[in-house]
Amino acid sequence: MGSCSVDRERLEMFEVGPCKDAFEMGLLIGQRFSKLIRSRVARDLILQNHLRPFALAHTPHSESLLKALFHSNKSKFPRHWDELLGTAAGSGVPLLDILLINFRKEILAFIPKEGAKSASVDTSDDCSDVAVVGESMAIVAHNEDANVALVGHTYLIKGILPDGHFFVGYTYAGELPSCAFGFNSHGLAFTLDSVPPAEDEIVAGGIGRNFISRDLLEASSMDDALSRIQLSEVSLGHSYNLIETKTRRIFNVETASRKRISVYEVGEVPFFHANMYLHLPINQVHDENSISRQKRASVLTKKSKGDFLSLLGDMDDKNYPIYMTGPLLHTLCTALIDLDEQTLSIIEGNPKKGDVSYVFSISPQKSP
Repeated sequence: MGSCSVDRERLEMFEVGPCKDAFEMGLLIGQRFSKLIRSRVARDLILQNHLRPFALAHTPHSESLLKALFHSNKSKFPRHWDELLGTAAGSGVPLLDILLINFRKEILAFIPKEGAKSASVDTSDDCSDVAVVGESMAIVAHNEDANVALVGHTYLIKGILPDGHFFVGYTYAGELPSCAFGFNSHGLAFTLDSVPPAEDEIVAGGIGRNFISRDLLEASSMDDALSRIQLSEVSLGHSYNLIETKTRRIFNVETASRKRISVYEVGEVPFFHANMYLHLPINQVHDENSISRQKRASVLTKKSKGDFLSLLGDMDDKNYPIYMTGPLLHTLCTALIDLDEQTLSIIEGNPKKGDVSYVFSISPQKSP
């Protein structure tokens, strides 16, 4: 995996709400980041070469999949659906494009393989997480890795809800907050990692992962978050790292279709995750990138916060580094969540250098 130079602008945060409804929240976000959303859509080769042609072909296969997918998510999460409608209206981007990028994973899994062989197709988001809960520290560190089209096309949304509570989510342009990481005023935070199930583990027309993670931003506790995850019939699986500051707990939750779930509480032994199912028995795709990062992390020191950041900044494996610089996959940023300090820090650039752009308090807030 070679490197390439990509211009990065400082991550911007937009505070929105309270709004009269979800459509208005999406509308204001779409208007504020219209230029960025349009730019992302124009550069997204996965959308242009695979998702959009699949949808516009209007074959019985594509029409039945999209109809089922859109219906199930609109029915279960009408507010989040309306938020996407607002984002499309505010940005001026066609609604179909907004929907396609939000359901990217759920649709790509069903595009015939002969139409998805290009190197531009992302089979996984290739994020990496390392976590520990011990006497001396309780930490989650997360590399947010994505396709090159997302470099410079992300922002932070601080959404203030009608009840006065709020969330902050790292957001891909045009998508729901957040398919990456976020936290809320209840002292609950999460980071997300994709996991690649085998074809026979994927169900058409299930709930999209973007909708579940958007819903998690409004969870009031660890139990509430687990319930929101468990009650959703997903198309394909995901890995959630749930963090609750008031109880000093970190859970890794692996999900799969047909409502299968595994919950693992992180303890004193450092836990590293690189896009592989580790606890849930399931048929999965073992890609060389994930395997290589998992092996490399197993030999690196993990005794301090600095060790964690050094691990996530490791580029020793030139083909499959933990910290990615292209040409296809890039580490967009690193999130460091410290449960004892009750902070979430965002680091732009290699985390070894510690260039912190934001530090948020994630301590529980009193009810408004």
